Amino acid sequence: MLAAGHSSSPQCREALSALCESYWYPLYAFVRRRGHSVEEAQDLTQAFFAFLLEKDALRVADRERGRFRSFLLAALNNFLANEWRRAHAERRGGHRLQLALDFDSGERRYSLEPANETTPERIFERRWALVLLERAMDRLRRQYESGGKKTLFETLKPYLGGGGEILSHEEVAKRLGVSAGSVKVAVHRLRRRCRETLRQEIAQTVGSPDEVDDELRELFTALGN
Repeated sequence: MLAAGHSSSPQCREALSALCESYWYPLYAFVRRRGHSVEEAQDLTQAFFAFLLEKDALRVADRERGRFRSFLLAALNNFLANEWRRAHAERRGGHRLQLALDFDSGERRYSLEPANETTPERIFERRWALVLLERAMDRLRRQYESGGKKTLFETLKPYLGGGGEILSHEEVAKRLGVSAGSVKVAVHRLRRRCRETLRQEIAQTVGSPDEVDDELRELFTALGN
């Protein structure tokens, strides 16, 4: 996606807009944790993305030096330091570019965030990792559904972690009407495809394939904190 920032084609701008609409919540949570009110955070988040896309700010990103996650946070910090007064002075909804950001749901999500001493940076990193995992899981689900294997996916999904009752291979075999050996193979394939899908999602947010492993480790570290 950083490479796409160096193109002004409509397709690249649409791709960037779609990615921003997927990953806006970690930025919103960061702004809220910095102490801004709900209304201020909404204005600032929307104004930041307007700046990012309308001013082609991604053109300054060096593909060799940055990941989309790191670039966005650095750009947001700079924006908050230098632009927030001007952005806040604009009328709400007055930006030329408006992304479809569901701030109501975002604020409900933020109200569930831990009220401890979690820093803005830490909440950003954790939420970014969770959004990335959600995107990977949604893509994986669609892959199974398109192959007529929705029931298989929903039954085996707990094996990927993240909640749900994990049944034994024998119990799953009875439910699906297959052998326990087939279930074992299916679980192995699901986990492998999940890893591949997650890596594909990460690859969209880094400058080169060489950065995928490092980004993956950092994101799982963020989830563990």
